[in-house]
Amino acid sequence: MSNGAFRYGPWAGGPDPLAFPFAATDALDEMSRQVLEGRTAREALDSLLRRGLNGRRGLDDLRRAVDRRRREVRSRGRLDGTLREVRRLLDTAVGQERAALFPDPSDDARMREAELDALPSDPARAVRELANYDWRSAQARETYDQIADLLRREVLDSQFRGMKEALAGATQADMARVGEMVRALNELLAKDARGEDTDEAFREFMREFGEFFPEQPNDLEELIDTLARRSAAANRLLAGLSPKQRQELAELMAAAIDDMGLADDLAQLGDALRAARPNLDWGMRRPTGFGDPRDGEAGLGLGDATSALEELAELDSLAASLSQDYPGASLDDVDPDSIAAALGRSAVDDLRQLQQIERELERAGFITRRSGRLELTPRAVRRIGQTALARIFRQISSGARGDHAQQDAGAAGELVGTARPWEFGDTQPIDVVRTVRNAVLRSASPSLRPRRLPRSGGSPGPRGAVSLKVEDFAVAETERRTSAAVCLLVDLSYSMALRGTWGIAKSTALALHTLVTTKFPQDKIHLIGFSDYARELRPVELAGLDSEMVQGTNLQHALLIAGRLLSRYPESEPVVMVVTDGEPTAHLLRDGTPAFSWPPMPETLELTLAEVDRLTRRGVGINVFMLDTEPRLVRFVEEMARRNGGRVLSPDPNALGQYVVRDYLRSRGGRRTVR
Repeated sequence: MSNGAFRYGPWAGGPDPLAFPFAATDALDEMSRQVLEGRTAREALDSLLRRGLNGRRGLDDLRRAVDRRRREVRSRGRLDGTLREVRRLLDTAVGQERAALFPDPSDDARMREAELDALPSDPARAVRELANYDWRSAQARETYDQIADLLRREVLDSQFRGMKEALAGATQADMARVGEMVRALNELLAKDARGEDTDEAFREFMREFGEFFPEQPNDLEELIDTLARRSAAANRLLAGLSPKQRQELAELMAAAIDDMGLADDLAQLGDALRAARPNLDWGMRRPTGFGDPRDGEAGLGLGDATSALEELAELDSLAASLSQDYPGASLDDVDPDSIAAALGRSAVDDLRQLQQIERELERAGFITRRSGRLELTPRAVRRIGQTALARIFRQISSGARGDHAQQDAGAAGELVGTARPWEFGDTQPIDVVRTVRNAVLRSASPSLRPRRLPRSGGSPGPRGAVSLKVEDFAVAETERRTSAAVCLLVDLSYSMALRGTWGIAKSTALALHTLVTTKFPQDKIHLIGFSDYARELRPVELAGLDSEMVQGTNLQHALLIAGRLLSRYPESEPVVMVVTDGEPTAHLLRDGTPAFSWPPMPETLELTLAEVDRLTRRGVGINVFMLDTEPRLVRFVEEMARRNGGRVLSPDPNALGQYVVRDYLRSRGGRRTVR
């Protein structure tokens, strides 16, 4: 924008400017499916992050893209390319020299040929022995000189990216300047190691030698990171060669460094970088996946191989951060710059969407962290419960009892045609017509006002507007249903997960809790989970709960807790529903600890049936939903039904929600009183 004018151009990538903003509800709805299948909140969020949202790639897609990039890097060629190139140049130079000697019949020519025949097979030793050879062929001399130039540039390129190209055709003055740069760099690193302030020294160094660093680091720490990663990659390159290749290349590099007069300076630089970044992989592990030395793949030069290993190390680190399978993992650990370098800008947009998911869920009040653990909030659980309930009602035919698609169903019952003034605590629907009529009459002239004046007056609002006050509100009178107190007992034992029924049971419990609290608020509901022992569960806790990897089905303790909870509501109709896939195998001892035994001890069965009898004497019906048809479970449940008079249902696990919701609606049917 310039001088108040806007300029437009083609969209060049990045987030779609016309896309709808990210909605936390979209992410929560995706998580709901996972939670209702039995996963915890953390597992559901991790699954969402792995799969992605709204067409964006998830962590799994990004990791696969990184793996493809790693395979591409490894396929570039073999790590011994410099050795192969030195051998090629050496063989070429010797061949050219032999061609020049062949026509000469002199003894000197034969002596030279004998000297060439006696060259060692080790290219490093052969190059060294030919250093003082008096070449007859000028072409051979030129080829041999290419070896020294190649080694100088490759060695420096393995330490400083881009040197191989920058020093092509370098003069003695150019090489001298490289030496000045290395010595100045060592002085700068020494100051930093001593704890001195190096900000101005770094800026001065970059002004003087910035052309040697195409990455253009912003500070000394970034420069050290860049150089240390490359130096470590050069060390790993040597580790990736065979012992013979490693020795040959090391000798060639040492000779080149000596020729440049940089042996001490580069050794000092390597030690300083290793001390500054000891956490890097400095060649302890041999790199894998590159071409076999015996095959015909092209070889990488020393600098290119170092670059490949440096990039591979960055990709390995990126893959590890994307895996998120280490303690304290966070998507903030993923470096956007590394993502952009490896996969492009579109991958950064995908990453930012994933990072936004968790922040938006927390900002919208759907998730929270407690003691370092991710938990769903009551708001999120209500939405998940509504999802579970809607799923159940979709499965129930529209004409069957229990269809609550209508908006006015629930606590109020059927309308009886009369109305009364609203009172605090009323749950009956507002009679809108009478409410507005009361407000109009109150605001009208005294002759039109009703005989019963409101307790406080008020000036009429603007012409044509109606101002409502509390005393104007009227509610429609309805049939009044008697309240019910419901205890849903859910088996948490590990067998539920093994049979694949834990998620169904969790979904059913959340759906029933939502139905009772939203459609029948005068009813009370308690969720009780039991495995080796029993405990009351808050909906938030249940939503984030996984099946428990413990032995024991302590129905006795669950029935005991249910009896205590139901005693709080003496005026309500008591309802107990049990969802289980196994007979009782645990009970509480006198000291409050659980006792487990398989097969069940007679004492376990007796104590459980004693709790059944106690509830029966109080008029509490117990309906059992069996998720398995094991004969011992069937016999026990039938004995419960005989003693209590409750019902036994053996639904298909996938239809459990329908059975439980229908049973709840059936149990409260017929208990109506008209107010």
